[in-house]
Amino acid sequence: MEVIIKKSYEELCQAAAQAVAQVLNSKPNAVLGLATGNTLVGLYRELVRMFREGEIDFSQVVTFNLDEYVGLRKEHPQSQHYFMHEHFFKYVNIAPQNIYMPSGTSQNYQAFCRWYEQRIKECGGIDLQILGIGTDGHIAFNEPGSSLGSRTRIKTLSRRRLEEIKDLFDEGEELPIYAITMGVGTILEAKRIILLAHGYAKADAVAAAIEGPVTSMVTASALQLHRDAIAYLDDEAASKLKLYEYYVWVQEKRPAAPGM
Repeated sequence: MEVIIKKSYEELCQAAAQAVAQVLNSKPNAVLGLATGNTLVGLYRELVRMFREGEIDFSQVVTFNLDEYVGLRKEHPQSQHYFMHEHFFKYVNIAPQNIYMPSGTSQNYQAFCRWYEQRIKECGGIDLQILGIGTDGHIAFNEPGSSLGSRTRIKTLSRRRLEEIKDLFDEGEELPIYAITMGVGTILEAKRIILLAHGYAKADAVAAAIEGPVTSMVTASALQLHRDAIAYLDDEAASKLKLYEYYVWVQEKRPAAPGM
């Protein structure tokens, strides 16, 4: 996995946005895999800026989101649908019919999961998958212990996950116990993957994912097996990498490398 380290969160978001722009400029009808979470807010903000300034165009883009809480309506302020529309979709020109998101209110989840996988294939596969990472190293809602070959499915959330999200919901409101999520195997089929992480809270997870063994206990570690995966990190998120100095050295020397 290639590692790009930036001094600040703003710089890593700008660098990641440039990676998205590179894909769109070479393939205007690219298929993007999208993620939610606080880390991604800055990336979407930068992409919106680039769109408004005419640097990128989303008119032909197709998107597939990673996951959704089971039981939440699209309008719920903690749903992934709500997040994406509030932070990204309503500011850019992606055609509504080209936006695909897992349904949290399906009448038949097994059928929906099969359809979601099939629809990704029908659209030519995901050209660029954007990811965040959890503090325990999970990607999407693939909790520790998830199969590295898993497909889109219903996943039971861990007690740790429920503790992390409980303050986001109103007092007395029932927390979602399940989520519908792309599997690790689904994610790994993307042609290119970028992962964003910032802050000390993510440092242990980042180190385990990038330099630890490939294991289902840290589902982000499966990205080590991908042929074109890049981690965009700020200094804090990268602080526990054993090869930190080497990654910085590679960044400095890469522009002059033969064939680059």
